[in-house]
Amino acid sequence: MEEIAKKIISACLQETSRNPIEIFNNIAHMDFIRIHGPEHHVLDGAALLTAYHNAGGKIDLQISLNELMKRGLQMPGATCGMWGICGAVSSMGAVLSIIDSTGPLSSDSAWGKHMEFTSEALSCLSKVGGPRCCKRDAYLSFQKAIDHINENYDVKLESTGIQCSFSAKNQQCIKEKCPFYKKQKKAVTFICVHNSCRSQIAEALGKHFAGDVFDIYSAGTETKPQINQDAVRLMKQLYGIDMELTQYSKIFDEIPTPDIAISMGCDVRCPFIGRAFDDDWGLEDPTGKTDEEFKKIIKEIENRILKLKSNYCN
Repeated sequence: MEEIAKKIISACLQETSRNPIEIFNNIAHMDFIRIHGPEHHVLDGAALLTAYHNAGGKIDLQISLNELMKRGLQMPGATCGMWGICGAVSSMGAVLSIIDSTGPLSSDSAWGKHMEFTSEALSCLSKVGGPRCCKRDAYLSFQKAIDHINENYDVKLESTGIQCSFSAKNQQCIKEKCPFYKKQKKAVTFICVHNSCRSQIAEALGKHFAGDVFDIYSAGTETKPQINQDAVRLMKQLYGIDMELTQYSKIFDEIPTPDIAISMGCDVRCPFIGRAFDDDWGLEDPTGKTDEEFKKIIKEIENRILKLKSNYCN
């Protein structure tokens, strides 16, 4: 364990980021770090301490990391389940102690502030529940630690949205119950015969309103030389979206197999895609009609996409 801890310290000394989560991820992906284990009692705090130093914190990083390593190695494994205290939280609490040079007899406000941080971080972990995950517990602790340091110290740590990239290696991953679980997007395809008007509008609005939840495509069984020019003009006018920059008329075989296939409404001649549609929106083709009729169809497509997203997320 001591050799692993030394490798962690050495890796931290090469980092220049002010984002402790970025530093943690860089090192956690190295081959000497397991998915779970007491090495996190050193790694988690070391990433935070390194980011603090890189953000302008006035510490000697080498000396501080060595002290953190010494404390981290004193913590036994499985403290979360056996002692009711997570090693990630303890490691980051140790960082605050090192920064402020506190000890058991300290009487200034820092002593209480450190307890405040650890209690709040542990509360976050308790709300998610077990079984333990050293990556999830680290991420939850980092979120609280970054806020605490930015509020109480004269530095600004950086932060980013967190999506876990370790799930596949964790046999006890709680998946959707974890706030950092990277959910695979479902592929949604909007289909009409020529893929030139309604399905193109749906692709553009789908990416605009639901691209964070779905991978969006459109297709047809036949193609047109260009997207309907009234649709192009009105989408620019209403949403500032230029469909011709990234979209074109294409056939079903050119796109990935969809998880959700939606027909836009095809009257008497529905396209055949080799499987049943998941939904038929039955929308009238606005081609050749007035702008007002076009806009009604566009708005209906927007509403249906928002409903599709809401139903999927809830």
